Amino acid sequence: MRTTILFGGTNKERLVSVASAQALHRALPEADLWFWHVADTVHEVGSKALLEHSRPFEDEFRPGNRGIALEAALDKAKAEDRVLVLGLHGGRAENGELQAMCEMRGIPFTGSGSASSNLAFDKVAAKRFAAIAGVAAPAGVALENLDAAFAEYGRLIAKPARDGSSYGLIFVNAKQDLVAVRNAARIEEYLIEPFIAGVEATCGVLEQSDGTLMSLPPIEIVPGEGTFDYTAKYLLKSTQEICPGRFSPDITAQLQDQALRVHKALSCSGYSRTDFIVSANGPVYLETNTLPGLTAASLYPKALKAQGIEFPDFLRDQIALAERRSPGAGVTGPAGSLTGR
Repeated sequence: MRTTILFGGTNKERLVSVASAQALHRALPEADLWFWHVADTVHEVGSKALLEHSRPFEDEFRPGNRGIALEAALDKAKAEDRVLVLGLHGGRAENGELQAMCEMRGIPFTGSGSASSNLAFDKVAAKRFAAIAGVAAPAGVALENLDAAFAEYGRLIAKPARDGSSYGLIFVNAKQDLVAVRNAARIEEYLIEPFIAGVEATCGVLEQSDGTLMSLPPIEIVPGEGTFDYTAKYLLKSTQEICPGRFSPDITAQLQDQALRVHKALSCSGYSRTDFIVSANGPVYLETNTLPGLTAASLYPKALKAQGIEFPDFLRDQIALAERRSPGAGVTGPAGSLTGR
């Protein structure tokens, strides 16, 4: 099958996606590069254009040529017997919509399927499934109870219920912050929780080429300015990501076990990364990413390296898993051009 890296997307995380694509392309130089533009078109781009885009976390990538509609591009992927390596994050790329479009066509793709992607993307639903798996998760706060919850807990945290937590985080430390939460909740659904003090941690899960699952070494995160948001993740050099994290053997085992439990409860495939707060009472579940960042500076590749797994080997195994999972793989039809007419 022809390997194709699909990157970009129509949501806020498209900048990170470009950086992931650069790392993917370096590991898979033979793969074709398809860019999903914010206008919902797909463009074939060259290696030089991608690799010379020097500020992917800050500047928009512009393909410089005409593309075709997303659905037409997926039809082409099916016709040309392609397997898609998803260097995508957030929005329709991670909430299951793109995955459903691929599944309907029998196009193999890396990562989780549409149902598990949609479930994990919904932080409220994901927390319920984590609880079913025996993993502790914070209590939710209803918007109408915001004032009472602030009086009870003293500090709250609010984040978009269906978006990456790199964006839109609101820390409620004072009464005026309640206004910001209510204003944000008018635009999109927000998840509100009591603030939990502790150390930020994340733990990846990997489906190996033989189908067995393993947890990767947990990572300890020390944000440069106290908040692990977009700036801290991708722009601040002062943020520390310590892998393996400086956790006790017991906490390390708990993080690995709970990440594995959540991966199974959400029916994830391929790989995932689950975020926690390690509180005084142990790990507390925050969310699960079914398409975590794969940039040169991202957390998941760091955990792979700590485990002794080379990034190209990881990708080749994920491609092989994707091909085996797709019932329609290997059936080809007439090919078309990716260039718009």
